[in-house]
Amino acid sequence: MNDISTAGASVSCSGLSFRWPDGTAVFDGLSLTIGRGRNGLVGSNGTGKSTLLRLIAGRLTPSAGSVTVSGSLAYLPQNVTLDTGMRVEEALGIAERRAALRAIEAGDVREEHFTVLGDDWDVEERALATLGGLGLDGVALDRTVGALSGGQTVLLRLAAALLERPDVLLLDEPTNDLDLFARRRLYDAVESWRSGVLVVVSHDRDLLERVDRIGELRGGAVSWYGGGWSAYEDAVAAQRETAERVLRTAEADVRRQKKELEDAQIKIARRQRQSRKADAQRRASRIVAGEKKRSAQESGDKLRLLHEDRLNEARERREEAAGAVRPDAEIRVDLPHTAVPTGRSVLSLDGLGLPYGRLREANLRVHGPERVALVGRNGAGKTTLLRVLAGELAPAAGEARVHVPLRFLPQRLDVLDDALSVAGNVARLAPGVTDNHIRSQLARFLFRGERAGQLAGTLSGGERFRAALAATMLAEPAPQLLLLDEPTNNLDVASVRRLTTALESYQGALVVASHDLAFLASAGMTRWLLLGEELTETTAEEVHELLAASASG
Repeated sequence: MNDISTAGASVSCSGLSFRWPDGTAVFDGLSLTIGRGRNGLVGSNGTGKSTLLRLIAGRLTPSAGSVTVSGSLAYLPQNVTLDTGMRVEEALGIAERRAALRAIEAGDVREEHFTVLGDDWDVEERALATLGGLGLDGVALDRTVGALSGGQTVLLRLAAALLERPDVLLLDEPTNDLDLFARRRLYDAVESWRSGVLVVVSHDRDLLERVDRIGELRGGAVSWYGGGWSAYEDAVAAQRETAERVLRTAEADVRRQKKELEDAQIKIARRQRQSRKADAQRRASRIVAGEKKRSAQESGDKLRLLHEDRLNEARERREEAAGAVRPDAEIRVDLPHTAVPTGRSVLSLDGLGLPYGRLREANLRVHGPERVALVGRNGAGKTTLLRVLAGELAPAAGEARVHVPLRFLPQRLDVLDDALSVAGNVARLAPGVTDNHIRSQLARFLFRGERAGQLAGTLSGGERFRAALAATMLAEPAPQLLLLDEPTNNLDVASVRRLTTALESYQGALVVASHDLAFLASAGMTRWLLLGEELTETTAEEVHELLAASASG
């Protein structure tokens, strides 16, 4: 698509409101305009990012207001599965055009074939080129979708969207379930976008680094920041610093106004005592004394009201300043019993083969508080390996031995019992620990007061992850080996930051399977393992080099 045809591409929302059938309001009068270029959209879980994309795409109807899209639109939602029996050409939406092209090439010149094909004579070449650009070079158009991996299916859906040559492209968490290599292809596709409007909802910092601007959805409104993720973080940090400085000033003003009110009240009381004393000494007439008393009382009331008004105004300024400070509470928890002495054997694999995946024989020793990053392609067997280590699956060959207490936090977060409260879930995994201790620790996981008694089944996505993390890390005996499987999937950026700070408190050994290189780096991984037919020691730098080589190849 050339720039001339997409110059006027845009998305506009005017007075947009939306409520779910139960009456829950998501937007109330939202107005924004999104112009050409690459736009990232971020915000906490539950703020309505996916809902906004669905409204723009026409998948939801606004309660009020309007959405206007200038140009054609393609939308890639989260978690849409394809029929495994469908052929790739059908998933790409080109089956009819290919059939018409083949018929014409075979000598069938009926008008209906030309109508179906239109001007798209190079449809097959375009399709194969688009697939190749996303790393799907070996995927034939007649192949069935069921033969593709989960990551390849996501890229196939992206290829279908790109083939439409849309003026507006909406991507909702496109890196979920993509391995490192597929993510690199997606990054390249976003980076090379030059036509029309691209809007991508994501928590992937590496992806967000490649956009032109970032919109933050917060409090039912969108604020825009120029540049990618790093520029956004710098701007937010500056805003936070300014807001906190204003709040400190406002709090100091409230304290000053309180002191002035107290001083005024003391002064008024002193005047009244002195006036009563003087009247008694002069034996002033009752009328004169009454008039003086009323005058003094009125003067005192005015002074008191003046200072009360000033105090109330100071309190309002403080409330306004507090509202501008971002709620960015971090998880800080004391976990001394998770500590593992340096050199102590934590985990050993001897000739381990997996029942699923590619790994046939692995030998490994993990000692002390090592932090091991487990990376590899989709289907390599990362989740299977973690499940074998956790004792949920038997190995196909060899042996896996864990020498310390361990806990496993799977992607599906099924460590929680939805019928129990957050505190009840922790108590179930930590028998004998007092309720007071559990609640004091849960407060550090941001479940304070009544929130600790909330049923797990009613939690939002981010809250559910925090509850599962709390139940895992606070379990008894204290886990000295923690296994995490794609912990950042479906987490907003604030939740990823909270996870990182929580892991800073953890003193045991970690094994983390993840495609999120930025998270792995922030979590302080000390060893990197590449899972394939073997378990190969590598480094973060070598992983990046491997990705760069796969992208250029």
